[in-house]
Amino acid sequence: MEEILIECNPGVSGDMLLAAFHDLGVPKSVIEETLSSIGLENLYSLNFRESRSCAIRGIKVEIKNLDKTTKRTWRSIKDLILNSKLEKQLRKRIYDVFEFLAIAEGKVHGINPENVHFHEIGAIDSLVDIIGVCASIDYLKPKKIFCNEPTLGKGYVETEHGKLSIPTPAVIELLKGEKVNVISSIDSVDGELSTPTGIALLLKLVDSFKTPIKYSINSYGVGIGNLKMPYPNLVRVLKINASDGNSLDKRFSPRLEEISIQEAWIDDQTSEEVSNFIEILRNEGAYDVSSQIINMKKNRIGFSIQVILPIEKEEYFRKLWFKQSSTIGLRERRQSRWILLRRKGECLTNFGEINFKQIMKTNGDIVLKPENDEILRLQIKENMTAQEVRNIIKESCGEFRASEDWK
Repeated sequence: MEEILIECNPGVSGDMLLAAFHDLGVPKSVIEETLSSIGLENLYSLNFRESRSCAIRGIKVEIKNLDKTTKRTWRSIKDLILNSKLEKQLRKRIYDVFEFLAIAEGKVHGINPENVHFHEIGAIDSLVDIIGVCASIDYLKPKKIFCNEPTLGKGYVETEHGKLSIPTPAVIELLKGEKVNVISSIDSVDGELSTPTGIALLLKLVDSFKTPIKYSINSYGVGIGNLKMPYPNLVRVLKINASDGNSLDKRFSPRLEEISIQEAWIDDQTSEEVSNFIEILRNEGAYDVSSQIINMKKNRIGFSIQVILPIEKEEYFRKLWFKQSSTIGLRERRQSRWILLRRKGECLTNFGEINFKQIMKTNGDIVLKPENDEILRLQIKENMTAQEVRNIIKESCGEFRASEDWK
């Protein structure tokens, strides 16, 4: 399965994305069938034509509104989407983008999102753009969608509400709290480089705004925008195969995180009870637990137990200490730690499917290790030494298949 890379240089709009996906190979019929399923047939005309921007070819989309009388709110658009017979995932994708826009526009205008008028979340062209882009992604079914950080532009733009400064209030509201970096402007150009519709589509559909470091390009499509610039105004959508492990920015390995450490000394429980308590701590989500025998007051032999755990579980673990152990006090502190990125997965070997772990070193190298539980299991099952098991796994190990993202 391929990945998708969206290159919005300099900016992005819904019509440019739709045109690029069509140029990439999404049939017009796929878009129109989705629009018909929502009940929008006969309300528009949709055409794609060859165009150029600074001598670079691409596709430009042309949408005409054939119904100039109907005024829709988010409530009416929502009913159309929810009552459609679209596949569940596609319906949810379309719904999420429109709802995201309606909530943003509602906050900007100080009204209930249900009452946001159709022109505020786009005329028929934006309906076609959003539904068409979502249908295109559903058609292509990419494994992951990457995109670069978009440029917003500068100056002013004419809207239904008059002249607004760029970025517009809707774009600011959409980006608020999303933790996505944007580029404010390109010095030589005035204008809206990224529209609310384009930004909403990116924020709801893109998996990562960190572009792959290494990838091969299988095919691409180009969508041309309307704004005249001294350089090409286009969006490219590429089908790629990202090299394993390279789709992640290696500057983030190792990663800094904050953890909690809880500790207590216990001298009035048996070793069996302490052992059981340690097992409970591990089963409840501790990162790790260590214990050692210590000499306590009055020369009593006791246990020092230390637990490393996620910060969000501090309160839960405090209750575990006081419920499951005899301690009447608990020390707690927070520390920072650096960890190498890792992820779990499987490899096919002569022993069958084996659980493995990949670890990313600081130089970007990836180390593959079989889980130790698997080594022990095979030692017992095959009556072999650990080294014999490791040698067979190493010689017969197939391709790693990740079961989770890097973390």
